[in-house]
Amino acid sequence: MFTPVSRRSWVLWGTALAWAAGPGLYDWLWSETGDELYFSAVSGGSCPGHSIYLFIEQPVWAVLDFPLFWYGGAPLILLAFAAWHIGIRIRRARAGRIAARSAAATLLSFCLPQLVLLTVDAALDPGCLDPWGPPDMLTWTVGMGLYSLVPPLLILHAVRDPRRLPVRRSRPARALAAVVAATAVLLLPSQATPPGKVSTERELDCGRFGDGTVTGLGEAEKSFLCQVRRHASDDPAVERWKGVPDRIVLAQGRHLCDLATRHGGDVNAPAVRDAPHASLTSALPRLCPPVARAQEAEAQRQREEEERYVAEMERACAARPRHRPRIKPVRQASATMWTEFWTIDAREDGYGATAPTLIEELVGTAPGVLSVWAADEVGFACVTGESYARRPPLQTKGWHEVVDVAYESPTGSLVITDMSGKSLPDLTSGGPGAYRVRVHLRGRELVYQQPDPPDGAVELLIMVYPGKGKDTVVYR
Repeated sequence: MFTPVSRRSWVLWGTALAWAAGPGLYDWLWSETGDELYFSAVSGGSCPGHSIYLFIEQPVWAVLDFPLFWYGGAPLILLAFAAWHIGIRIRRARAGRIAARSAAATLLSFCLPQLVLLTVDAALDPGCLDPWGPPDMLTWTVGMGLYSLVPPLLILHAVRDPRRLPVRRSRPARALAAVVAATAVLLLPSQATPPGKVSTERELDCGRFGDGTVTGLGEAEKSFLCQVRRHASDDPAVERWKGVPDRIVLAQGRHLCDLATRHGGDVNAPAVRDAPHASLTSALPRLCPPVARAQEAEAQRQREEEERYVAEMERACAARPRHRPRIKPVRQASATMWTEFWTIDAREDGYGATAPTLIEELVGTAPGVLSVWAADEVGFACVTGESYARRPPLQTKGWHEVVDVAYESPTGSLVITDMSGKSLPDLTSGGPGAYRVRVHLRGRELVYQQPDPPDGAVELLIMVYPGKGKDTVVYR
């Protein structure tokens, strides 16, 4: 005969569903999303709870990412209720209770381990609570853990057979009650303890100008804390660590170091980059030798790659035919010159506060300043500079652009220098005075029209000679 569902069971099931879904629905409807200060467990030889939780943390969160466990497991609770209710209607109440109890056990398996491990660490050594987070975070963790116990307990109560006489609690039930009681006794009062020392830059003797009153820390730990405290004033990601006690910052740094070490010291590995406390990675080399070694190795690799690239480009420029002047110059020199701001420049001592406007987008001058276009913002050019005692013959064949402009040299020393410090010799042959600068260019169209222009595409020939004319002459 069909047994109707009691009002008591309806109320218990409904309460379990609402209780589980409440926090998730609140966050979805009203909470503003944003980064929060989060602390994850840190492994430690003397704190077994840390090590165990660190081992199970990722698998647990991977499972909880399934939709069945969203909103505190509300979909699972609905599924369990349906199975239980159908079991009653088809006179398979025992099968329905098994399904419901299995769902409750699944929910308990997610919320109990963290509470148990926290309780174990607190019982072994109160200091083992520090890596789990600051007092307010640990209070929240314990509170939410206890909160999460309510829905599965309500489910177990809702599916209890009302016809059975009250019996003494089973051993698992007594064990669960003991865990909850121990958690409340060991963890919640511990939050009243002082949060710990927050050392200032002066106390840490950052930069060797402070008091240096902090004791009990190694130089690497002090350096790490100095880096964190220093950046907390100008980096929003690190600002959240400003008031966090030293021991917790160090514990989180060591945990991040452990994650990075597992990935060869790479702070850009997803496990490190996506860690809740990844904002500490900027200071991590101070604390974590594997990260420091990995970053130094990467810096060395980049230097070698850059050196190979520079050598390749210099070979490309050296392979270009050397310019043959029609009259003998006072001096001639060639170089592969680099820029990150479109131009290569010459600024005589005391001049050059303002960059001149380029004429024909090629060359610009002001007293003591010369600028020549060399790349589309960032790049290099094969540059030949020639200094003459008199006006050289005009050469336009093979050049796409040729512009002749006036230049005033206040000091008589015009040295063109690129972004890397490479320079051409002084191109003013007659000391201070009036000069003309004739700039020849080819290859600009290759830079603008091709994503990957050929090596040494841009070539410049810069001729400097005495001349009092003030006009600009565009030959090409």
